[in-house]
Amino acid sequence: MGALLALLTIVTFSLLVVRIGSKALMMTGLSWDTASFQSYSAFFGVGFTTKEAEMVVDHPIRRRIIKHLILFGNIGLTTAFATLVVTFIQTSGVTQTLEMAGLIVGGLLVLALLSKVKILGVAVDAVIHMSLEKAGVSHVLDYELLLRVQSGFCVSEIDVLEDSVIAGKLLAETRPADRGIIVLGITGKDGNFHGVPGPNDRVEVGDVITVYGDEKAIKKLICEDGECD
Repeated sequence: MGALLALLTIVTFSLLVVRIGSKALMMTGLSWDTASFQSYSAFFGVGFTTKEAEMVVDHPIRRRIIKHLILFGNIGLTTAFATLVVTFIQTSGVTQTLEMAGLIVGGLLVLALLSKVKILGVAVDAVIHMSLEKAGVSHVLDYELLLRVQSGFCVSEIDVLEDSVIAGKLLAETRPADRGIIVLGITGKDGNFHGVPGPNDRVEVGDVITVYGDEKAIKKLICEDGECD
């Protein structure tokens, strides 16, 4: 019975580690689905090669989280397997072996049901979140993911040339928002930056504007045919 309790304790601890890893990855800006998938993948050593995996390994904080998950996963799985072997070695006879197998399956089902209890999950997540913040894991946003850079959108800096459709005009005249583009800021020729410009701000030749929008729309904003030199 002692080996059985040890096995269930290891399984519980493993699930908690995966939950902590998922929450930590989520705090770096990943969605819950992506964070959870990557956490399980790292812990169990599956190593799926997905775009999300590339986003994880290219991020220093996420890479450190994944490294710890891989370490705990190898320790946890090895210990659980060893404990499982000891559990069945200590049994004698077919009847006792079947009873032990039934207890293990029953215990795992109870843990699975407890993990589905919403109130319990919210409470565990709250404790994990507080603990991670105290440990120095701050809640940050991945702006590349947030702004959907991989979906054809981007943040760009544009040098305003003489043949640009916005050169020498007020933003109210060119109305970039109608083209699906948001002007985030204007850097003048003198180097001064003006953030969140309004409709009465003028864009001059030599300015550099920071915009967000669809890549094709941004090219058309530079010049009407989208083929400025």
